[in-house]
Amino acid sequence: MKFKYSIYFVIAAVLGGMIFYRISENHKKDEGGKGKNGGDKKPAKVTGIILRPQLFSDNLKLSGSIESNEEVEVRSEVSGVVESINFAEGSLVGKGQLLFKINDLELRAQLSQARTKQTLASENERRARLLLQKEAISQEEYDIASADFRSAKAQTQLIQAQIAKTSVKAPFSGKIGLRSISKGTYVTPTTIVAKLVNTAQVKITFSIPEKYAAQMKTGSELSFSVSGSKEQYKAKIYAIEPEIEQETRTLRMRAVAQNFDGKLIPGTFAEVSLPLENIKDALLVPTEALIPIQNGKKVFVALNGKAKEVIVETGARTDKDVLVLTGLKAGDTVLTSGVMSLKDDSPVKVSLK
Repeated sequence: MKFKYSIYFVIAAVLGGMIFYRISENHKKDEGGKGKNGGDKKPAKVTGIILRPQLFSDNLKLSGSIESNEEVEVRSEVSGVVESINFAEGSLVGKGQLLFKINDLELRAQLSQARTKQTLASENERRARLLLQKEAISQEEYDIASADFRSAKAQTQLIQAQIAKTSVKAPFSGKIGLRSISKGTYVTPTTIVAKLVNTAQVKITFSIPEKYAAQMKTGSELSFSVSGSKEQYKAKIYAIEPEIEQETRTLRMRAVAQNFDGKLIPGTFAEVSLPLENIKDALLVPTEALIPIQNGKKVFVALNGKAKEVIVETGARTDKDVLVLTGLKAGDTVLTSGVMSLKDDSPVKVSLK
């Protein structure tokens, strides 16, 4: 019986020793892996940069559209049959150039008739004036003759104006598009013959957020590019809407650019870069250093070998960097890699870029 209890005692002693050994080893590991504040002594390897003040040109990136300087749908003011077409599709035309002619034979016949009536009315008015001087007719009779003459003259002028409208001319110089008529087509004032555009200059229309409205003024220069081209074009703001659009809370404006080589096509999308101001002592951090949080953004800075969480307010951005308005100062070491796994007061080993 005593032997049996001895066996149990030995087994219990062995198990107790194993448990004590395991607890001791774990305790040693915990002590070796923790510092005074309980954080990991083995620091996380991260990269960072030291913030240095630099000149920053704050540019606002916007979307806009390119429009022709002048554009009109060519129509006839009178109805009639097209007698001749005097332009080639897609060609350049000058201001005042005849584009097409409407047959005016009927109007010319009406003009000949009106001129005959005007001549007769003029003669009647002359005779009536002589008779009035001799007191052979009353003032009322002369007034009637004079009114008939003025009416006949006005009718002649009206028909002459209609004849002039049968010759449709270009209102300004530009490029004319595809025509929708042929010789012999009967056109009315609702018929669109072609579209005439002036693209020697183009307009760039865009809108900016209302918070930048106070910084805008006419005469300011901007740059823009178009899809499919890396070339940068210059433009100058010449008109600004007098009020903010309530639906979008934006301010609409327009700039003009030269287009002598014809590379800028109306209707094209434009990516506008609008300079706002130059900041002399700007602090820029890489975009990968920023961590979105519920109420804004934060970054981690290295301080005494530990990562410190800092809430920041940001402004404009470039392709790689973001302007920091508050929260950081020159000389801070901002961590740029491995930041998603960091916590406040985590030990870090920083490799500077």
